Amino acid sequence: MLPPPPPRPTAWKVWGRNLLLFVLTALSMLITGGPGLLFGGMAIMLAHEFGHYFACRYYGIDATLPFFLPFPVFSLVGTLGAFIRIKGPIPHRRALFDVGIAGPLMGFVVALPVLVFGFFEASFVPTTSFDEGGFLLGDPLLLKWMTRIFMGPTPEGMTVAIGGLGLAGWFGLLLTGLNLLPIGQLDGGHVVYALLRERARIVYRIAFVACLGLIYFGPSWVVWAILMLALGRRHPTTLDDAQPLGRGRVFVALLGVAVFAVSFVPDPFPEAWEIYRQIFGIKW
Repeated sequence: MLPPPPPRPTAWKVWGRNLLLFVLTALSMLITGGPGLLFGGMAIMLAHEFGHYFACRYYGIDATLPFFLPFPVFSLVGTLGAFIRIKGPIPHRRALFDVGIAGPLMGFVVALPVLVFGFFEASFVPTTSFDEGGFLLGDPLLLKWMTRIFMGPTPEGMTVAIGGLGLAGWFGLLLTGLNLLPIGQLDGGHVVYALLRERARIVYRIAFVACLGLIYFGPSWVVWAILMLALGRRHPTTLDDAQPLGRGRVFVALLGVAVFAVSFVPDPFPEAWEIYRQIFGIKW
């Protein structure tokens, strides 16, 4: 007699929690930054996470649908991002590379038109206007270039005020840059391991030291340094680490480096130290 088949998973276990978190994150982003942030930010995060998901499906890797993280309190964008959980082994280095790079590249591609439309609601305002409200954001290289293209040189004493779509595009670049950091279980860490295997640990250590230096710009990098220390110790092997990547993927890796260079924000929140001092009453 054959044993009874295992019970089929319920719809809640398959996608119910994902849908609930998606709705809660959408509401959190809508409340925080309006419809522009909601639609632009969600489009970028969906493209990023489904880039990973469909790459997993292509290689037959067991992975969940995206989990979104609502964060409506003390948040500039109403979310901490999203992630998928990979439950199966990675068959070889090519699969690891493709899964790792697909998310950032897809998210970056969607962030570009979001940024372009964001400039239609942007305007120059006096820098002093931020003393009465608003929050200064650090600019990645791509945003600086696009500002000059779409708005021309920034007049002296002025800065650019962005709306919800512009904030969504900025957030998309921030996510892309952070995920491409060459550390352990981050997307950039997957790519570096696929390229260098055991020698990737050297890159992890260099990136961690660089992150410690970035603490100079703001306290948020303390959190990232701790995460890097936890994530960057060692990358798990694939089932077949000996399979070569091929020249095409090396070219894509160089493209990923270029995307990282134009997306990364060394100082995302220039006023972070000042706000930190005000909250905790620190004087120095």
